[in-house]
Amino acid sequence: MEQYNNTLGQAIYDDLENNTYLKEIYENILYNYGARVFADQGNDNVIEMPVDIDDALRFADLLSNSTHPTKSDAHKIMAQEMVALLQEMHPEDARISYYLSGVLSNIGNYRGLSLTKNKEMVTKKLFMDRLCQQYDMDKMRIPADGDKQFFRSQAKVYEHLSDQYFSYSGPTSMGKSFIMRMFIKQQILEKKRENYAIIVPTKALINEVSDKIIKDDLKEMLEEYNYRVVTAGGDIALKQSHNFIFVMTPERFLYYLIDNPTKTIAYLFIDEAHKISSMDDRSSFYYKIVEMLSARECKPHIIFASPNIPNPEVYLRLISDEECVTAMGISSTYSPVSQMKYIVNYDTHEIRMFNPQKKETTFIRGLRENENFTSLLNNVGCNAQNIVFCSAIGQAVAMALEYADSLQEYGNDDLEKISKEIQQEVHSEYYLADIIKKGVAYHIGYLPTTIRLRIEELFRQGLIKTLFCTSTLVEGVNLPADNLFVTNYKIGRAGMDAIDFKNLVGRVGRIEFNLYGNVFLICNEKVKEEKFVELLKKEAPEQKLSIDSGLTKPQKKEVVQSLLKGQVEIPRHPKSQTNDSYALMRKFSILLLNDIMKDRDSRVMKEFSEFLDPATTAQIKRNFQREESTLDDDINVSVDQARNLQSAVNQNLSYPVLTGDTSTDYTNLVQFLEQLCRIYKWEQYEPGTLGHRNKNTGSHGMLRWYAVILLQWINGYGLNYIIERALEYKRNTPGSTVKDKDGYSYVAYNDSKEHRNAVMAEVLDVIENIVTFRISNYFLKFSNACKQRENVEELGNDWYEYVEYGTTNQISILLQKCGFTRETSRFIKQNKEMYIEIDANNVMRIRRTLLNCDRESVRQEVERVIYNMPEMFV
Repeated sequence: MEQYNNTLGQAIYDDLENNTYLKEIYENILYNYGARVFADQGNDNVIEMPVDIDDALRFADLLSNSTHPTKSDAHKIMAQEMVALLQEMHPEDARISYYLSGVLSNIGNYRGLSLTKNKEMVTKKLFMDRLCQQYDMDKMRIPADGDKQFFRSQAKVYEHLSDQYFSYSGPTSMGKSFIMRMFIKQQILEKKRENYAIIVPTKALINEVSDKIIKDDLKEMLEEYNYRVVTAGGDIALKQSHNFIFVMTPERFLYYLIDNPTKTIAYLFIDEAHKISSMDDRSSFYYKIVEMLSARECKPHIIFASPNIPNPEVYLRLISDEECVTAMGISSTYSPVSQMKYIVNYDTHEIRMFNPQKKETTFIRGLRENENFTSLLNNVGCNAQNIVFCSAIGQAVAMALEYADSLQEYGNDDLEKISKEIQQEVHSEYYLADIIKKGVAYHIGYLPTTIRLRIEELFRQGLIKTLFCTSTLVEGVNLPADNLFVTNYKIGRAGMDAIDFKNLVGRVGRIEFNLYGNVFLICNEKVKEEKFVELLKKEAPEQKLSIDSGLTKPQKKEVVQSLLKGQVEIPRHPKSQTNDSYALMRKFSILLLNDIMKDRDSRVMKEFSEFLDPATTAQIKRNFQREESTLDDDINVSVDQARNLQSAVNQNLSYPVLTGDTSTDYTNLVQFLEQLCRIYKWEQYEPGTLGHRNKNTGSHGMLRWYAVILLQWINGYGLNYIIERALEYKRNTPGSTVKDKDGYSYVAYNDSKEHRNAVMAEVLDVIENIVTFRISNYFLKFSNACKQRENVEELGNDWYEYVEYGTTNQISILLQKCGFTRETSRFIKQNKEMYIEIDANNVMRIRRTLLNCDRESVRQEVERVIYNMPEMFV
């Protein structure tokens, strides 16, 4: 038993969860609920285990009042689960309704309390109980939204958001980003004139977070208080006089800081901060952003928010020790929504439930021979919102198609409309256009933004019932689901760790509608039950910074030794080092050299200090003193690349001039990309994509393929056109190949619908991950070098801008700078006579009649943009 200052209450709660009778009641409640969940599968004669409801409710009430210093959250979750499941199984029992109200009130789950089915029981509480509840509700009231209450864990975090530096973590359902948003809203209501930044790891999260800020939190307040939400460095609002809320990925925000070194940032919120521990090179951008802002005279408040980790204070190490003396971290384990977890094993033909208190599984029933995954979805997922997690894109698409085959079309007008939009935007034979009419869709990274956002909205509305997802779900996109089906414990080829797993399963359950959700872990001969059980039992481990866990001591030594020799092309160490590991090592070598040359006492310097004495540091400085002019804060490019770039720009290398002749433009573009390949050393640093050489011909075949897509993209062609041209090429080119179902191997192209969809997927992936990400980053560096050479702020022929906005048309570019997507900008431009006005001063305005156009996705975008850029509308 743990030792601390004993009181009667502490003595009661010390070992309460191990009470034999309580454990029996809890196990039986879980079992009975699970038996009912699976009863629809044909086993209606399941015998339920005995539960004395009065005793169960008394235990739940006792647990909900727990004050134990380390077990309180676990006790409260247990209490919540017991009463919520009893309420679900016995909705007419007045005793349960009464205790449910009391338990949720004791816990401080007032949003859950609003779901209480028998509201009359709430008013029958004793006067003093109601008085205490009202006092607590007032205490938990959200300052920026007086009709709602924080959870207690949220309120505790909220109190620290004014700290100079702070880090917190909690379960996925805690609402970590919601706390940030409410803090920013309250600051604005208090008429603060500051700039705020929220860093999120993906473009999908940019859309989600900015949408909530604009359409849910602030609305007309943006105009009233003169604030604008900015998601890209080219947004037109940045040229106007406003205060800003930046919502960007770390890459985008770094480039914004480089271009705007004097822009004051009052608060920096880093959401999904556990990405700082990630073993890929993107983690390095967080180091750079924090280092740049911490070095400013006017330092921002820096707040880190992470899911599920026990030691959130680890990320405060990015800030210098002297600055962070009083900083603290808070880790909460309380979740307002619980997850009931089941293992459905098609190999052993068993269904088992997981008991989180015992850390064991219990047999519920066997599977019949004719029960498969489709029948499970149709029965358990009937009349519910379902998400199916798949390890890879190919699996998500294939499973969505197989499941949709068992369904009939709904005949719903909204689903018919989005099906037509997908056919128009992508292709008439795109799988998604067919299955979405049945209330089924897939949510994968390369989907066009307008379509992906529309899918999310239709899922929230309950029109799309079942959504097949990949790791986009793990990476933070919040979708309200009753059931989550996990078909693998891998993300791509990599195994899921405990944090990823907890983050994933925590995304089921909707506090707006329920207090719990169901998780079904699907096993077969390839996906083993033992691994899922291991993940269920495993606690989230303490996290380390990626520079600690991602780089070994020999690798750090190799970096220093290379710099000591004047080399910036760091050799792989060991020679079998993976591309991700090498990319991370290289990024930290760029950061280290930059910090050495500029005498920065950064976290990176500290982590390499074991191999850096004064003599070593001095020699490295001498080695690179001639390169100092090429050193900047852009960590995408190393010194050798920057040196080559500067030399090429000094010799007047420029972007090719578009002639309008496709053949000429393609030839010129390929020549230009080949030059960039040498400048940026893509064969060394991008061997799998931009620098890939064909083993047989020795040519950069993939680079030529990217050139085709790139040229069509910047000329403003729609995805449908680009895809049709790719299909035409495949049909007319003997020996063409396409990715097989596994997503890795290639097979001969046969022009089947399956292969046509594989080509569509390939084109969308190239646009998302190569053209608008990799090539765009290199073009940005080239554009900045050309601007310096010509001493101008804007280039007349800026291919970075063309790639960023997918067009050379200035109207379409302007519309995107106002916040519209490329797809919607093309629609407005194509109908400019109806929706665009040019005033006497040649200023473009958008007619509000666009709100009445026939495209739902366009109308939704207009609602968003009209709040954030009201001056653009007439």
